[in-house]
Parts: sequence; C-alpha cells; structure tokens
Amino acid sequence: MSKTSISNLVSRLSLLIILSSFFFTPSRANAPDPGLVSQGEVLFKENCKTCHAVHTQEVGPALKDVTKRRDVKWLSAWIRNSSAVIASGDKYANDLFNKFGKSPMTSFSSFKDDEIKAILAYIDSESAKAPETAKAAATTADGTNANAPKQDDTTSTIILILVVVVLILVLTTLIVFLSVIKRFLKDKEATLTEEDKELVNQKFDLVVVVKSKMFITIVSLLFVCIAVRACWLGALSIGVEQNYEPVQPIPFSHKLHAGDNKINCNYCHTGAYKSKQANIPSVNICMNCHTHVKEGPKYGKEGIAQVVKAYESGAPIKWVRVHNLPDLAYFNHSQHTTVAGIECQKCHGPIEEMEVVRQHSPLTMGWCINCHRETAVNSKDNAYYDKLLKIHADSKKKGDMKAEEIGATDCSRCHY
Repeated sequence: MSKTSISNLVSRLSLLIILSSFFFTPSRANAPDPGLVSQGEVLFKENCKTCHAVHTQEVGPALKDVTKRRDVKWLSAWIRNSSAVIASGDKYANDLFNKFGKSPMTSFSSFKDDEIKAILAYIDSESAKAPETAKAAATTADGTNANAPKQDDTTSTIILILVVVVLILVLTTLIVFLSVIKRFLKDKEATLTEEDKELVNQKFDLVVVVKSKMFITIVSLLFVCIAVRACWLGALSIGVEQNYEPVQPIPFSHKLHAGDNKINCNYCHTGAYKSKQANIPSVNICMNCHTHVKEGPKYGKEGIAQVVKAYESGAPIKWVRVHNLPDLAYFNHSQHTTVAGIECQKCHGPIEEMEVVRQHSPLTMGWCINCHRETAVNSKDNAYYDKLLKIHADSKKKGDMKAEEIGATDCSRCHY
C-alpha cells in the first residue's frame, strides 16, 4: 500500500471520527444551567410545594414532564393567572380545572419570565430523576431530613448554670474565710481590747438590723425607685398590645402550616411583598388545599369543615386582627420586605412556631426608631442608593449606611 493510500485512509478515518462525535456525543446545549435549577428549586419550594410534587399527585397534579405536555408560553399564562386561561375556553385548562374539584390555582402575577423559566428548569431536572432519587434528595446521609428544624441553641442555659455555680462557689469561699478569721481572733482573744472582744463575740440580731436607720433608709429608697419605675413603664405601655393573643373564630395553627408544612408567608398573605398591606388570606386560598384535605392532625375535621362552610356560603371568615398600627402611623409592608429585605420574623417573631398567633414585638414608635438606627440600608443592586452611598462614603462614617441616615427617623416619614 502506497504512502498516498495510507494518508487518504487516515484522513477518512479522522473525518469519520469527527462526524461520529458530532452526531453521537450527547449535546450539552440543552443541559440545564445549575444556577437556574437552584433558583427554581427555591421558588418551587416557597410557592408551589404546598400543592404540587413532581412525581406524585398532591392537591394538584404531578408536574413530571409538564414542559412536554404544554409549551412555555401556555405554562407562563397558567402560572400567572390560571382563571384567565380557564375563562378563555382552553379545553386542556378546563379539563384540568374540572378534574381537580374546580379549585383555581393561586395566581402568581408578580413572577417574571426568568423566574418561571427557573421553576420549569427545576421541574425538568427533577423529572429526569427516579421518584426514589428525588425523594432522597431532601435527606442527609444519616437518614435525617435535611430540612428538619435545627435544635435550639443551649448556650444561654449553659452560661446561666455556670454563673449560678460561680456565685455558689464565691459565697462558700466567703463563709469559709469569715469562719477562719473568726477562729483566728478567738485564739488571740486574750490579747484583744474590750471593744475588739465585743466585736468578735457579737451575735446577729435581726430585730436590731431592721430597726436601724440605715436599713430603713435603704428599704425606703428601693421602694421609691421601684414605684417610680413601675409608674414610668406603665405610662409607656399604654396602648401597647405586645403578647396580645386573641382566640380566632376557627382554630388555625401557623406552626402546622408555616412550620411543619413550610408554606411560604407570601402564599397566603399575598400582599406582603408587593403592597402596603400584607392582607388576610381569602377563603379561596384556604380551599386550594382544603378542597382535598378534609382532616387536620391537630383539630380534626371540625375546623376545616367551618372553612368549607364559609366558602360554600360566600361569607368571609371574621378573623380577629392581631397586629394593628394606629391610623396616625404610616407603614408599608413591601418597603420593608422587598426593598429592605427584612424577614417576617424580625417583626412578627418565630411565627412558624406559634400555634396561636400573638403580637411578638411592641410596635411602639421607640421600637421602630431604634430599628431604623441599627438597620443597614439594603443597597444591593439598587441604583437609587448610589448617590447616597457616595455621600456616606465621603462623610468618612464607619460601617454601613443606616436607615437613619436617609431620613428614616424623620417625623414626616411615618406621620404626615
């Protein structure tokens, strides 16, 4: 075989290898972006997990391969406003609506295109997994739930015990020291003067101590200080409803819904991130789940039956308001949650642990002002604060720019 023939053969084999790698190597162009999938997982767990799973039917249908059944445009319209899609006469939408008890899905009109794509990317990535694999993803290697709440920190309890032990040791040391000193002086009693002997041999007389001017003066001063402090705190607490915990017309456990089931606050309180008011959830939102869930683990069937009765009668449930600022104070939820990025627990406390909701914070003017003095401005990706940040930097003030520096403690900010 000539060198030319060998060269041609090698060239053809190389071309064949290149073509085969082009046609048969798995394409990475359609591989999901890990960052997009991660973002979608967060959004799915916060907004969708309550009613949907990928591999199993929950309150709503299983979402496995949903992007193969419907295109992205249809899914985007459905997620943002399912009622509008149903009203348009779409056959698939109406069949789905009728199949699942005519319970409309909550509208997520605030979702951006990128957020919807992220959720769909996460669903696609989970669809490719076996059901057992997807279920195991939320479990750690030792078999415990990765999302289970961590145990409470016991540091404060240990510190308290150590302080008590130290105080007991100090008191014991003092008693031993005084005993030793007294025994030493007893041995030297022959060399002591009469006054010193009287001091060594004196006995404790409670009556004499109580009748002494020093004791009466100290007790009187303590009484006056305690009385003044009590009156001052009483005057400050007028109108403060901290720890207010009213009985609601229907028993509702935030611990079960927000804690155990991890339902995002925004799912029920739809205005918390986009409106001045967080708003009380309508019965329709309750029925998204309770069309199918008829019995609860704590209150049984009775509480849910009252929700269903209210839904069927069209009468709103008369929930008792817990947090109620006076009309003279302006407060905007979205400014704090969306712009400032403050967590719900900062003001409402560990709401996910409460069986019955109570007012955790005092919600007084002083409490708000103190928060504005201590809280740094969330200026990340917000060009509105660029000039203010420059002024803050030029002023050579140390640390982050606080809300107080941009007028958050001005009277007109909340009272106008």
